[in-house]
Amino acid sequence: MSRAPPIDRSLGAVHPCAEQENGEVSFSIRVAKGRGIFEKLGRLAKPRVLALTVKQSTKGEAAKAFLRVLKYSSGAVLEPAKLYKLKHLTKVEVISNDPSGCTFVLGFDNLRSQSVAPPQWTMRNIDDRNRLLFSILTMCKEILSYLPKVVGIDFVELALWAKENTVTLDNQSSTQDGQEKSVTTQTERKVTVTVENDLVSQAKEEEEDMEALLDTYVMGIGEADAFSERLKQELVALEAANVYQLLESEPLIEEVLQGLDAASATVDDMDEWLRIFNLKLRHMREDIASIESRNNGLEMQSVNNKGLVEELEKLLERLRIPQEFAASLNGGSFEESRMLKNVEACEWLTGAIRSLEVPNLDPCYVNMRAVREKRAELEKLKTTFVRRASEFLRNYFSSLVDFMISDKSYFSQRGQLKRPDHADLRYKCRTYARLLQHLKSLDKSCLGPLRKAYCHSLNLLLRREAREFANELRASTKAPKNPAVWLEGSNSGGQNGSNADTSTVSEAYSRMLTIFIPLLVDESSFFAHFMCFEVPALVPAGAPKAKSRSGGNDPDDDLNLMDPDGNDLKPDDTSAELGTLNDALQELLDGIQEDFYAVVDWAYKIDPLRCISMHGITERYLSGQKADAAGFVRRLLHDLESRISVQFSRFIDEACHQIERNERNVRQTGILAYIPRFAVLASRMEQYIQGQSRDLIDKAYTKLVSTMFTTLDKIAHSDPKTADIVLIENYAAFQNSLYDLANVVPTLAKFYHEASESYEQACTRHISSLIYLQFERLFQFSRKVDELTYTIAAEEIPFQLGLSKTDLRRVIKSSLSGIDKSIGAMYRRLQKTLTSDELFPSLWDKCKKEFLDKYESFVQMVTRIYRNEPIMSVADMKDALANF
Repeated sequence: MSRAPPIDRSLGAVHPCAEQENGEVSFSIRVAKGRGIFEKLGRLAKPRVLALTVKQSTKGEAAKAFLRVLKYSSGAVLEPAKLYKLKHLTKVEVISNDPSGCTFVLGFDNLRSQSVAPPQWTMRNIDDRNRLLFSILTMCKEILSYLPKVVGIDFVELALWAKENTVTLDNQSSTQDGQEKSVTTQTERKVTVTVENDLVSQAKEEEEDMEALLDTYVMGIGEADAFSERLKQELVALEAANVYQLLESEPLIEEVLQGLDAASATVDDMDEWLRIFNLKLRHMREDIASIESRNNGLEMQSVNNKGLVEELEKLLERLRIPQEFAASLNGGSFEESRMLKNVEACEWLTGAIRSLEVPNLDPCYVNMRAVREKRAELEKLKTTFVRRASEFLRNYFSSLVDFMISDKSYFSQRGQLKRPDHADLRYKCRTYARLLQHLKSLDKSCLGPLRKAYCHSLNLLLRREAREFANELRASTKAPKNPAVWLEGSNSGGQNGSNADTSTVSEAYSRMLTIFIPLLVDESSFFAHFMCFEVPALVPAGAPKAKSRSGGNDPDDDLNLMDPDGNDLKPDDTSAELGTLNDALQELLDGIQEDFYAVVDWAYKIDPLRCISMHGITERYLSGQKADAAGFVRRLLHDLESRISVQFSRFIDEACHQIERNERNVRQTGILAYIPRFAVLASRMEQYIQGQSRDLIDKAYTKLVSTMFTTLDKIAHSDPKTADIVLIENYAAFQNSLYDLANVVPTLAKFYHEASESYEQACTRHISSLIYLQFERLFQFSRKVDELTYTIAAEEIPFQLGLSKTDLRRVIKSSLSGIDKSIGAMYRRLQKTLTSDELFPSLWDKCKKEFLDKYESFVQMVTRIYRNEPIMSVADMKDALANF
């Protein structure tokens, strides 16, 4: 028998590496690691060491098998590189591209990235490969009781190799000074027969399939020549049948071919006739087209001459520039009294420029020198006017806002909340609305700097107003100084904190939204139309139109988009400027959200439960914001809603941590403090629900109650003697405190039923333990008889050792002779274990019913097995229990 090569001395470092992981090395060998495609690119394989280790459990669990990959560090020291669990090994595949057969792949089903090819392992020779693979298969069979799929290697070949080879290890023992003392070679162990049988069984399955195929031909496995000859005969018969069928159909084919020849001749004749007709028709069409062309030419010449005279007369009229418009465009004033003349000059300039463009001017006049010179003069007028108007408007916006910021009467002050009023600001800006519309028609690119200037100036004003309003709102709101404490501290402290009235907090938040959300929507709407964005109107359906400052309807003071002829334009809902508008609104209103966040954080510190009412208030405002141009306002409300949800989730997490702190007091008995406090908390949360905040509350209920039940189970099972008592009392208290809420809140109803089921299970366990503790011998005897009824006849049971009639009488006498005392002891034991007197009557009724059911089963067993043996009747036992 061949002997395996000794393991390298450097592999001795495998044992310390494995011991650090609390594992025992069963087998280790050096391999080369590669990835196939990388080797083709010129990368060399990396040396590695594969080690099979077994970790024995100290808690009586099954041993765990691992495959460890060790690599060499810079100092040629082995260190851990990868760890695989053999329970996830699903496939062992030998690479077919390697002619040596020494390269294989191990497939695991828990790899994070299945798209990356697994590493390939290359052994030094076939024996090393078989030794490693057989060790892996043996360990899978012995420890994990299964074999992975093997691909690319013959099972029979591997099994025969395993029979002919054994693995030997050289163990060296050294003295304390490090010198070798003796070398002993021992056989590690022989290959397990079970693994060999599993490998060979898969080959046998293939032989059985071949035998089944031969059985259909009534042949044996050794009759291969006869089987081949029979298949050849069947093939010859099939070919002969096909040739005969072809010979039978030959007359039909001849008839079809004759019909095809006749049809082909007819088609050729028809094609010749069609060519002749087509030639005659073409000549006729050419003659008709020639006549029509000459007639059209003469008619067109007459019309063109008349139209040319008319166009020349119109062109001469277009080339004249009125003096009053030229003076306004070049150096006119932008005062309010002069705006009507400026608008008229803009309208004329816009019309003059468009009249010299191709859509309104015949293309033949575009390149005339007079037209080109007049167009250049108009462009110069346009550039001058746009530059002057843009510079004036930028300075005007800045000075208007600076004036308002410098006046403190516009803002909230100590003891006085001031509602922002921008009516005067909008009235002054509206004076130049028509001017902006004409600037857009003249040069659309000039609106970008104007919009930025307006956004920058108004943003300073809005942020100042929001900051002063929020500060005064918090200062003027009367709220309790000590925040409410839930699920923590003494009972009195939690109740006092929760009874404080904090409604003013949510009212302050609602007031903040009531004042500023409509203001921001109005500012967004005014900005969209004032700065000539072609977007839908933000005014809700059915709302009255805006009036002028004087109270009357001013037809020249609206902000509707107009064309050069003075007609209102209907903006397209799918306007391309919507994205640009939202970016501008972000710049206009950015920064104001910080003051809203400050109010939310302030309200959370005073009473976290007010997040519920604030969430509902925010949802109500959010549902009313449907206009596209109010995108920033919707984002602000969404951010506020998210921040409120985060703050409320933070409160729920803190409450869960307070509940989990009860685990430290593992000796707690009776009703835990957080059970009744949760009922108070849930009642308060239901009072605060507004709008569609039910999902937020239900998620909070789910997290809190799940934590409560988990903590209760941990506290209860910390002491097995009182575990059921703690569960019974606390689940009962949970049901009693939440009965009313569970009838109206579906989420709490679900947990109510869960607590009811847990309560019933704990009652059943506790009552069963009391009954078996008091009447252990009686029901132990009954259990033994029931077990024997499955194996032997009922008549033979009285003759079994320990189950005779004498033994039965002895058990009945010891258990039922002083039945009143035994029932009284069980009554007192149940009463002593409970700390709540309210639960005792119902539990004692359950205990009596359970005991009567068990005793009735015992009486039926005695009557069936021991026939006429005297025993206390069920009715007498019921009377005895009725005395307690």
